[in-house]
Amino acid sequence: MVGEAPIGMNNKERIYKEGLVEEALGGTLFRVRAEDGGEILAHLAGKLRLHYIRVLPGDRVRIELSPYDDKKGRIVLRMK
Repeated sequence: MVGEAPIGMNNKERIYKEGLVEEALGGTLFRVRAEDGGEILAHLAGKLRLHYIRVLPGDRVRIELSPYDDKKGRIVLRMK
């Protein structure tokens, strides 16, 4: 047990990308065009919901990608 990650924690590095919100879908889902040209389906992170941060089409955002599917992620930061 020494040196193991606690339950619920991930040993893998998190993958971040930046992009531009193209379309706001229902249920806090967004279609984001990444800088490399890929399209990502992303939802809002809990902190953004908690603090009522509004994300609109045309906003630049940082996305944390899923380690299992590079087409899905969550928006963790709205940039200016």
